[in-house]
Amino acid sequence: MPAKKPDVPALDPVVHGQLRLAVLAILSGLDEADFTYLRERTGSTDGNLSIHLGKLEDAGYIRSAKAFVGRKPRTTYHMTGPGREALVRYVRQLKAILGQGSLD
Repeated sequence: MPAKKPDVPALDPVVHGQLRLAVLAILSGLDEADFTYLRERTGSTDGNLSIHLGKLEDAGYIRSAKAFVGRKPRTTYHMTGPGREALVRYVRQLKAILGQGSLD
């Protein structure tokens, strides 16, 4: 008789990425953050952060706004409603998974 699969909720693969999860966690507590701030907080490289921000934006979890401060370009990011919902859902699913096992 085959073993019964545990009822483990599927985690959102967009949120589940380490850097993407960090960005969403940072943005969840702020109105907005610029690229430099996110890079410094996550310890990421420009290229890696840019790719992951693009994935979050493509999923509709964050939005970007580009402007110039003096002659320098500045891109800011903020979490959208669907992004906040995705993060909350992810945390709930993670808690459900943790509740199924023992950490002892």
